[in-house]
Amino acid sequence: MLWQEDYKRKLMSADEALRAVESDSRIFVQANGGYPQVLLEALARRGPRVRDVEVVHILGFGEPHYTAPELEESFRHNAMFIGGNTREAVREGRADYNPIHLSEIEHLFSSGEMPLDVALIHVAPPDRFGFCNLGVAVEIALTAARHARYVIAQVNDRMPRTCGNNFLHVREIDAFVECSVPLPQIISPPPTPEHAAIARNVAPLIEDGCCLQTGIGGIPDAILPYLADRRDLGVHTETLLEGAIPLVENGVINGRRKQIDPNKIVLGFALGTDRMYDFVRENPIFQFCPSSYTNDPEIIAQNDNVVAINSAIEVDITGQVCSDSMGTTFFSGFGGQLDFIRGAAHSKGGKPIIALPSTAKGGTVSRIVPTLTYGAGVVTTRGDVYYVATEYGVAYLHGKNIRQRAEALIQIAHPKFRDELYDHCEKMRWLQKSSRAMALEER
Repeated sequence: MLWQEDYKRKLMSADEALRAVESDSRIFVQANGGYPQVLLEALARRGPRVRDVEVVHILGFGEPHYTAPELEESFRHNAMFIGGNTREAVREGRADYNPIHLSEIEHLFSSGEMPLDVALIHVAPPDRFGFCNLGVAVEIALTAARHARYVIAQVNDRMPRTCGNNFLHVREIDAFVECSVPLPQIISPPPTPEHAAIARNVAPLIEDGCCLQTGIGGIPDAILPYLADRRDLGVHTETLLEGAIPLVENGVINGRRKQIDPNKIVLGFALGTDRMYDFVRENPIFQFCPSSYTNDPEIIAQNDNVVAINSAIEVDITGQVCSDSMGTTFFSGFGGQLDFIRGAAHSKGGKPIIALPSTAKGGTVSRIVPTLTYGAGVVTTRGDVYYVATEYGVAYLHGKNIRQRAEALIQIAHPKFRDELYDHCEKMRWLQKSSRAMALEER
């Protein structure tokens, strides 16, 4: 059978396709810019006919109808990264949080440890050879689709076809639902003064020829404009933001000095507006790959001078980093933070960086704290931390003892909280009053 005939035979409405979802099944949902909203709306309509369906995905954008309170008996979300659209359901106990490194999720699917009954994916229309393309969100979706018992594809003529390891043939997909809908539009707000100050402190650590990884958020967006005068930067990352476009257009990011995948921007997914999605469309410098490749610390470390920039919710005075919870309230997830922290640490000349504002809640709370908030989880251990940056400077912690760490972190904390931090350290007998006096003189 020609692939065109196979495609037509499998073409159906979203409600027809979602009949494959049965009670007590596990459903995978593509995430990020590939969040298949048309299929998810049909999944919610399927809700009254099913019970105890587990819905697995990472960061999603859009309305998660399946987490509505009235569908609590039908669906339960298993969040491997908590997005803003599902945070309330997790907080209220209608969804679960699954702490796991992004690099390790695909193995759950491929090993059978987490078998998938149905995969809901979002693809560009098939090309003349019958290959569909996962577009701007490959991450864990390709592996999930290849190991799910039944695959339903939302075929969107507005999904850009991208380059890399992100293709599925028509014969690998069981049902197609055509649509023409916009992709999620992620608009980054202007950088705050704190973010700009952090960027000015971090940018000097990024030299010509470095290979970048940046997470999601205001700090990476603020750093990128400070790199306009660099040469031959590379990128190997889980995601890339729209702020990188001028650096690519001007040749600053070209990957020329990379040891693996030279001349390529390696990434798992892209986030932004239509400007970003149009920029990656069939652009050969971009190589989209599964997270098991982009986030493998051993692969990351094969490039020299990897600079990994990630953020945190709070850092304690010994260097423990909490990134996924606010006390006992789960907020986000592990993502790829430790994947890249460890990859950069083992890269020749690598620099793992945790960057965060010194305060939160309008300056009323310090984010460098004596001890992590009760119930807060450690995503990056004190043994994995190298650089910590705030708007007040950069502390280097690797190989330092607790006294040295405390001194360094107090110097980059907000000044109005430094005495409180000194008091804690004196109580713990890590620092003495003489060191406080010397620090005050230096101010």
